[in-house]
Amino acid sequence: MNSTEEMQSSSSSSTSRMSTQVTVHRMVTTTTTSAFLINVGYLKTFPGILKIFQILLGCVVVGITGHYIHWSTRSEQVVPELFFLLIATTCLITTSLLLFSCLCSIATASIIPKTLFETLYHIAALMLYFASALYLLIYLTNKTYRETFYVAKTAASALGLVNCALYILSSVYSIRTFRRG
Repeated sequence: MNSTEEMQSSSSSSTSRMSTQVTVHRMVTTTTTSAFLINVGYLKTFPGILKIFQILLGCVVVGITGHYIHWSTRSEQVVPELFFLLIATTCLITTSLLLFSCLCSIATASIIPKTLFETLYHIAALMLYFASALYLLIYLTNKTYRETFYVAKTAASALGLVNCALYILSSVYSIRTFRRG
């Protein structure tokens, strides 16, 4: 070997012997929270808005009917009011539970509209609300029935029919969502 080859070989061996050590430090921070997240975006959707209005109207209807219900000794006088109050309260509770479950969970808000439960619920609520509101309205407009709270009960029955319109919209929307899902 000549001297230039020796220098190249020694420089290459010295280069390969020189290594740089790199130490990587990684910091991992883990936090746990007990925060309760609310799916506020659901309130901006069409079904969310419908449920809010159904709950608000339902509260007014239940409040008026419950306050002015006529408890008498004759059961046939209280049946239309009690039937209407029962249906309005049931729809109010179920719609509130549906809204709260969609607010508490994003997964629930995306799954429930695709289920048969929501479709059947809205159709059943529509039919029962319509039947009870119409029955009460017919009972109240009977010429033999004129009571001091006639106007308030008629208003509650009319608001029940307005709530039926909201349940029609919910039924149509849930049927379309169910078919797509």
